[in-house]
Amino acid sequence: MNLDRLQAGRFTSGDVEIAWYEAGNPDGFPILLIHGFASTAHVNWVFPGWFKTLDEAGFRVIALDNRGHGQSDKPHDPEAYHPEMMAADAAALLDSLDIGSAHVMGYSMGARISAFLAIARPDLVRSVVFGGLGLGMIEGVGDWDPIAAALLADSLDDVSDERGRMFRAFAEQTKSDRLALAACISTSRTLVRQDDLARLTMPALIGVGTRDDIAGSAEELAQLMLRARAVDIPNRDHMLAVGDKVFKAAALEFFNDVEAGSI
Repeated sequence: MNLDRLQAGRFTSGDVEIAWYEAGNPDGFPILLIHGFASTAHVNWVFPGWFKTLDEAGFRVIALDNRGHGQSDKPHDPEAYHPEMMAADAAALLDSLDIGSAHVMGYSMGARISAFLAIARPDLVRSVVFGGLGLGMIEGVGDWDPIAAALLADSLDDVSDERGRMFRAFAEQTKSDRLALAACISTSRTLVRQDDLARLTMPALIGVGTRDDIAGSAEELAQLMLRARAVDIPNRDHMLAVGDKVFKAAALEFFNDVEAGSI
């Protein structure tokens, strides 16, 4: 989409300034997009075409740079990155825009934040999409300490862990604050309680790439929820699934079904 049409703003959540972006139909139903770890609103949602896709579908499209990322403040204190606090940022954004209810879609860490938002403020969440995070949301996604070590290493050449190298290279590509990311990864991985997810009554969609070795099963997570469906994103790993056309088509179908009351 034409980036000149992308409006930008800032607001304060607690003592952290958060950057946010908006496009689409101002009279359309709002969708809030929450990006993943080491990413930004632009990297996860603008450049892969989500803003364009949702704009063309008639939605009001809103995204934020999570604290520690993009154009938002980047504290180096790990205590600033508990997912409940990051979910509160998202809620504060909707409240600041006088949005009483929105579809909420998150990818990877953003999916975890979306879950905490739906649990804490179900009044704000018309439906929720978890991308890039399935059963790992409640069972964990392995040892991420090597990723923190990779982010703090002097050079990518000093990193031998495969997943650590992947995220360090991604952080360098996005010109991220590596100290902020290391702080974020140390405290943002709180697991979502199964009984909390099971109590959610809004419709949910879980989308995971078939080559994603991080997320865990989308289908198994969907089975634990009241009104959830799962979609396999074919031949995509954790990094590439977010912009996939199958994921976009499934999300649009999901939103239409939510509005039609068929899920």
